[in-house]
Amino acid sequence: MITRTALRAACKAAKPRQTVPASARSLHASSSQSSDALFVIPFEFTPENMKKAEEIIARYPPQYKKAAAIPLLDLGQRQNKGWTSISVMNYVANMLEVPAMRIYEVATFYTMFNREPIGENLLQVCTTTPCALRGGYDILKACEDHLKIKPGQSTEDGKFTLLEVECLGACSSAPMFQMNDDFYEDLTPETTRKILDAFSAGQKPKAGPQSGRHTIENSAGLTSLTSPPYGPGEHCVPEFQ
Repeated sequence: MITRTALRAACKAAKPRQTVPASARSLHASSSQSSDALFVIPFEFTPENMKKAEEIIARYPPQYKKAAAIPLLDLGQRQNKGWTSISVMNYVANMLEVPAMRIYEVATFYTMFNREPIGENLLQVCTTTPCALRGGYDILKACEDHLKIKPGQSTEDGKFTLLEVECLGACSSAPMFQMNDDFYEDLTPETTRKILDAFSAGQKPKAGPQSGRHTIENSAGLTSLTSPPYGPGEHCVPEFQ
């Protein structure tokens, strides 16, 4: 009677040995590459921003202070030259006493948080339908040609980072772009270049419509609400006047 051990040995001996061709590609691991976005640089709020952070956290009940994640990340990004590094995320997580992954989820979901270093001025050009119909792509091209960069790139002097974005919510004054926190609307390629030149020179041109109209009033002039508003009691019966 053949034992199990003997049977296993016989099968192993009968199995043909496989040889690896000399031309076969061997496995190898590439060397790790560092990332500017992940490189950990120590971060902490300045005394002034720490005071602001404490005021923000105080708006929420102690058990819900994690709700302060977005305003604290924004505060950290503004202090950190416009981008939210991994150090900023970890710092906010420690301050709110939540797992770091909770903060990573927020910072990677919202496009307002820049996870790579940006230029001094963040230029976001809208090319969604209303802006596109009103010349949004002409504005984007004017920015590309004037700054000599493409969307997603920064100028060599570090003054501008250009992005092509979806709707910024100023459809009534298209085409437009956002420079840092301000909207510049009713743009033409000419006014676009003037605005870029002003920022290059360290100036801040007046935000809003560049066509001369006030906010988003009808560009052809008012067609309604042209008479003075009623005063208190007008058109009421005498007892209510």
